[in-house]
Amino acid sequence: MQDTEQLKYIIALPLLSEVGLRTAKAMIDFFGSAESVFQATENDLLSIPNIHKDTVAAILASKSQALKRAEKELEFIEKNEIQTYYFEDADYPYRLRECPDAPILLYGKGKLNLNEGKFLSVVGTRMPTDNGKQLCRQIVSDLAQKTIGLTIVSGLAYGIDVTAHKAAISSGIPTIIIPGHGLDRIYPYANRQVAVDSLDKGGILTEYMSGTQPDRQNFVARNRIIAGLSDATLVVESKVKGGSLITADMANGYSREVFAIPGRPTDTASAGCNMLIKQQKAALIESADDIIAAMQWDATERVMPVQTELFDNLTEEETMLLDMLRKAEDGLHVNLIVMETQLPYSQVTSTLMMMELKGIVRSLPGNIYKAAK
Repeated sequence: MQDTEQLKYIIALPLLSEVGLRTAKAMIDFFGSAESVFQATENDLLSIPNIHKDTVAAILASKSQALKRAEKELEFIEKNEIQTYYFEDADYPYRLRECPDAPILLYGKGKLNLNEGKFLSVVGTRMPTDNGKQLCRQIVSDLAQKTIGLTIVSGLAYGIDVTAHKAAISSGIPTIIIPGHGLDRIYPYANRQVAVDSLDKGGILTEYMSGTQPDRQNFVARNRIIAGLSDATLVVESKVKGGSLITADMANGYSREVFAIPGRPTDTASAGCNMLIKQQKAALIESADDIIAAMQWDATERVMPVQTELFDNLTEEETMLLDMLRKAEDGLHVNLIVMETQLPYSQVTSTLMMMELKGIVRSLPGNIYKAAK
């Protein structure tokens, strides 16, 4: 865990113009720390092997703005009790660190254990068959019963992703959500309760700062985290093109195990799985026992504990909103909350989002919010 001052420079580093992931890591390696990069002179930067003059000029011109944005992000992190994981720190997920394109910094929310135990990514189509969803639930449930220390990783998308998360939660094991945006929102909105439920065991982990929109390219990039965070990736159902196959390819590139459930030749939803198996990019599995055998995990029947806790460490704004909602038995519409508090709409919705992630408020249909306790 980095101190606040060091963290500011780590956050700011990827925000420098013309600085991508590889350049950022190269500069940290060359100067020894992110802070030293910002203290470097033009001549210091030009001494980095293979760096271009235009890149150095862009870095120098963007330093001030990058640090201002980083300070704003620090406020968000402190206000919302966000955890951070720097790639050189001990608590950074070691499996992911092994990947050459691992993020420099991760932002997390919940009770995240990123290193101990067994990690399985479960991915698949957004439009699964009933059989595919049932197989997903059964395999996750059986793995939860037959192994100790299992964590399920996925991306909260419609279909197989959210089915896997729900199965883990109902089985009493941790699940980690890897979104393609920052921690100031949940996408898709319809799956936000699953995100809230994940916080009791596991939680949400992202490389994206607050304010990052759920753009398509972000979801492609986040797939490498899903693949790299885990010992193995299971593809339940997939068409011949899609994010699941990208995740499987990334897992193969990281020398991780990839499993796929086969389908009939005429099943469009299983065409991608069949292709992975046929191309020997995935091992054919039909049950949890197949995964346990392939991974050489000890099969042990376990009793699933039940644990629910609420976050009670509230900010001043959260306390004010919670007091309002507790007085309104049927809940309040977000517009009414804005009118009564005189706070900006974006600030109210962001605060309510974090309160929901803490499990102290619930969102109801029609933008109504109600106290959870």
